[in-house]
Amino acid sequence: MARKVLILGEIRNSSLRNVSFEAIGAARIAAGEGEIVGVLIGDHVQLFGNELIQYGADRVVTVEDDKLKQYTSDGFSKALLAVINQENPEVIIIGHTSLGKDLSPRIASKLDSGLISDVTSIEEIDGNPVFTRPIYSGKAFERKVITDGLVFATIRPNNIEPLVKDEARSGEISSLSVDIRDLRTIVKNVVRKASEGVDLTEANVIVAGGRGVKSKEGFEPLKELAKVLGGAVGASRGACDADYCDYSLQIGQTGKVVTPELYIACGISGAIQHLAGMSNSKVIVAINKDPEANIFQVADYGIVGDLFEVVPMLIEEFAAVKQ
Repeated sequence: MARKVLILGEIRNSSLRNVSFEAIGAARIAAGEGEIVGVLIGDHVQLFGNELIQYGADRVVTVEDDKLKQYTSDGFSKALLAVINQENPEVIIIGHTSLGKDLSPRIASKLDSGLISDVTSIEEIDGNPVFTRPIYSGKAFERKVITDGLVFATIRPNNIEPLVKDEARSGEISSLSVDIRDLRTIVKNVVRKASEGVDLTEANVIVAGGRGVKSKEGFEPLKELAKVLGGAVGASRGACDADYCDYSLQIGQTGKVVTPELYIACGISGAIQHLAGMSNSKVIVAINKDPEANIFQVADYGIVGDLFEVVPMLIEEFAAVKQ
């Protein structure tokens, strides 16, 4: 079956986020033989259009305005709704990111549509796209299919494989003029308080610390290990509450949900709230002095020992392998 699918490309720090390409991969399954239309919203975003096309979009529609330089839900919703009204897609797919989680319910409400959020996989069965999403803090999964009306979904980053980039692909990049005015929210200043380096939600490797790290200084070897592995540093809520690190690193039910290829948990007991944010990681390595720690129940590999002895050894070994 052929469907027109609309995907939103998300830009951060002057580059497209990887979840934008994953959305195209999901759209290819949902579209069947149909068309994939990428959407870019912001200020001077047209230059990113070719990259969306190289990753599988058939064409791209841009909405540019200096009032869209910074994200606001009312500004972006005006722009995206205008594109939706012009294109009339059967399916809309957006990343389940901070932006997507804020924008998608607003759009769904305006369209009087349902919303399938936090999708981790998609497949086509009997001509309909079937979406799988976790429920009950990741302890179970449900499969959803919409057989009539608009299909609207957000996808969890780092779960759906993007298509192979083809630099020879070409497609139309058009612009849509939208009257962006009467905004109730205006961003005057942006204060960034986030970890440097790899984006935590899109990292393939994450080294996370809990209360067992004991101090801010205790996170330094974890940062070094993450650097050696080309990954990001995360934390449990306990470590954040103890002021060992910033809450921007928090992973769990009330923090970020991550699904890296490798998750190394250092000094984390494994409370259910933390497991909800990382238990779907491909490979989990747990380092803890307590052999009865709950984290070992979900770990693929467990190391019973002092993280301040184990982590330096891992750094040394991984660094030697990379040389």
